[in-house]
Amino acid sequence: MPPIEPHPSALPEAAGPALAAIREAPAGRPFVVAQLGQSLDGRIATMSGESRWINRDAALDHVHRLRAAVDAVVIGVGTAVADDPLLNVRRVSGRNPARVIIDPGLRMPAASRCLNLEDGARCLLIRGCDTQAADGIEIIRIERADGLLPPRAIIDALYARGLKRMLIEGGATTVSTFIDAGVVDRLHVLVAPVILGSGKTGLSLTPIARLADACRPKTDVYVLADGDVLFDCHLKVER
Repeated sequence: MPPIEPHPSALPEAAGPALAAIREAPAGRPFVVAQLGQSLDGRIATMSGESRWINRDAALDHVHRLRAAVDAVVIGVGTAVADDPLLNVRRVSGRNPARVIIDPGLRMPAASRCLNLEDGARCLLIRGCDTQAADGIEIIRIERADGLLPPRAIIDALYARGLKRMLIEGGATTVSTFIDAGVVDRLHVLVAPVILGSGKTGLSLTPIARLADACRPKTDVYVLADGDVLFDCHLKVER
């Protein structure tokens, strides 16, 4: 089993090395980090869908530092509709990343906050057909494969547009799909010391029959200031 290397600290930026690995990623290829926040028992929301806030302040700060470390933050349209996120870095200093929404079914509301261009960040919609959008919103058409927009094609299209470091922020289905496609370099799982006992689970990957087939990545562990724990999983070393 690959080693687990703990880095306990009471400092708000205890996970500095994990962020440095993203900022210093080679520019000659895409670098993709995904993140997921969950409870001790692997839940990301209650049965009613409530998810704010499973993780606490230090974990939320970490997510904003992740955004500041990448060129683009990517979410699925389900998350955009359910949460109406801003996807900016208001909790920390740094520049706002480009905001990318995967919207194959043209569900993205025009009034969504993440489509606001006032902060100067780029906004891009990933779609499976030619469509129009408001002025300033970029449309990227991706050909469907087996009814889906292939994650690797999305990553390549964003990289071709100068977005080299990408954060797949949510939701769980989007993160799972990108991991299954083998395009995620690092996975940041933020675990809060809370037990929900029921509710929506996080990752859902292609089923395996044997434990020997399980993914056991090298993992660095960071204890954040208020008790949440970051697992920085190295899903792939080379593309």
